[in-house]
Amino acid sequence: MTRFAIVQFRSAHMRPETNLERVAALLLEAASQGAELAVFPECALTGYFLSAEEAQAIAEPIPGPRTGRLVEAARRAGCLAVVGTIERGPDGRCYNAAVLLGPQGILGRYQKTHLIHLGVDRFLTPGETLPGPFETPIGRVGILICYDLRFPEPARALALRGAQALLLPTAWPAAATLYPDHVARTRASENGIYLLAANHVGEERGARYLGRSLAVGPDGEMIAEAGEDKEAILMVDADLARSENKRRVLIPGEYEVDLFADRRPDLYGPITKGA
Repeated sequence: MTRFAIVQFRSAHMRPETNLERVAALLLEAASQGAELAVFPECALTGYFLSAEEAQAIAEPIPGPRTGRLVEAARRAGCLAVVGTIERGPDGRCYNAAVLLGPQGILGRYQKTHLIHLGVDRFLTPGETLPGPFETPIGRVGILICYDLRFPEPARALALRGAQALLLPTAWPAAATLYPDHVARTRASENGIYLLAANHVGEERGARYLGRSLAVGPDGEMIAEAGEDKEAILMVDADLARSENKRRVLIPGEYEVDLFADRRPDLYGPITKGA
């Protein structure tokens, strides 16, 4: 079994130093409960409802001073972490990013590829690649961010490459109930993998977050879910070997499915063509 922590907390708007301290403390707390990997929300270090000017002012390269401090925190905790932030690329453009790090250093990073017309995403540059899954000491993990989950293709691509768990930093606003009610369970079940989503809680610039951070199993079963208005650390034990088996035998010889072997990719060409 692998023990994950899903950390739902209220980040301080435009106060990265405060948020770094909180993430470090929460990572230690999660590790004290046996967590091997902790997932934090989207833009956990910065806040999500930012203007274009604020995003430029607060963005930082990866690797950079903030991720360096996160690596030190991971070393103290002896735990892996996925943390959302705003990244400044070498060309000065800014990205909604999530960094995977641990005691060994930075193991991977992902730049959000699907940008919704909401919050800071309105002013950022979409990522151009879908890296991963990333090899870690606990297994192969894929990373997507919030609105990416609305599209079936990124999760499927990561699952086809062997992802055992999909880690999702989010900033779901109060109206985004579709995600915990339906989309998260669908993405997990259609790919036969674990999905763990970490959301903010509280309000930011008048916008209320949904909370409801969650963990879903490979058959779409809800393993754990946080409330809507309180900080929480969800501890989740996952048997990642379950993600290796895509075959489901409900009635032997009568009702059997294989999520990947039964696919017909020869029919799916239009999916990759522009509208």
